[in-house]
Amino acid sequence: MAETSDPNCPFCRIVAGTLPSAQVYHDDDVIAFRDLHPQAPVHVLISPRRHIAGINMPEAADGAMLAAMVQAANTVARNEGVAENGFRLVWNVGQNAGQSVFHLHLHLLGGRHLGWPPG
Repeated sequence: MAETSDPNCPFCRIVAGTLPSAQVYHDDDVIAFRDLHPQAPVHVLISPRRHIAGINMPEAADGAMLAAMVQAANTVARNEGVAENGFRLVWNVGQNAGQSVFHLHLHLLGGRHLGWPPG
């Protein structure tokens, strides 16, 4: 089982309320807040409250937790007004993929045309 929190993790500090964030959603399992360096007009990070380093960790096999993250993303997309025209959900896995905070999180991007291929 993963640790429930890591005092050195900025997302754990956001969950604990010791690091400020622009929170847009929260429930018992998930928290969502605006990215500090947005790559689209809407750029929200959806993260479990429990510390898991990434989606490639055995603890991320918790289907209920991953489903809660996706459900939260759908709620945030509706609340942010991007659900109808489209949005993108992205998991960065590891440094080569751009993961810079090693606490599982899902990026929700929207509010403009998102080209393909990404990056």
